[in-house]
Amino acid sequence: MSRLLVLSTSTRTVSNGRHFARWIAGAARAHGAFDVEFADLGTLALPLLDEPEFASTGIYAHQHTRDWSALAGAADAFVFVMPMYNGGFTAPLKNALDHLYQEWQGKPVGLVSYSAGDSGGAGAAEMLLPVLDRLGLRPATRRPAVPAIHSLVDGGRFTPSEGLDVELAGLFDELAKLTVDERLA
Repeated sequence: MSRLLVLSTSTRTVSNGRHFARWIAGAARAHGAFDVEFADLGTLALPLLDEPEFASTGIYAHQHTRDWSALAGAADAFVFVMPMYNGGFTAPLKNALDHLYQEWQGKPVGLVSYSAGDSGGAGAAEMLLPVLDRLGLRPATRRPAVPAIHSLVDGGRFTPSEGLDVELAGLFDELAKLTVDERLA
């Protein structure tokens, strides 16, 4: 079975997105197409890129990068659960992407965005696409966007809006197909 890494990309100490990302990991497990692992950029606590070599060399001097490499490298596909801040994706997500290179090559990635406002963070997901392309990741075409995230989290529990489970199932189906396609290539 393929391995899916669901990554919460907010590093804020108090983040509604973390509860949302855990819910997505549970939905991915229930979907059944993947062995699912959850990771949190806030817990990984990667410093600003501090490696002396280019990521494309795969030579990592620091244990935090070797650990991140092992986690990302073991995944066959990813779901980045990402907030939108000031119209864009977060610096910690870009930093986490920049730490690695070979680990991303050819792997499918799903983007699930959220925001406090009405856009659901769709603009942040759109803005990230050229970076993912440059890194050799293969973005899924389905990109669920969840507006008003604060209204869906109460006491640490995420309650999905109507239809979100169907959108996510479609994303997981697409990622599963892309993962199989990559293995056949």
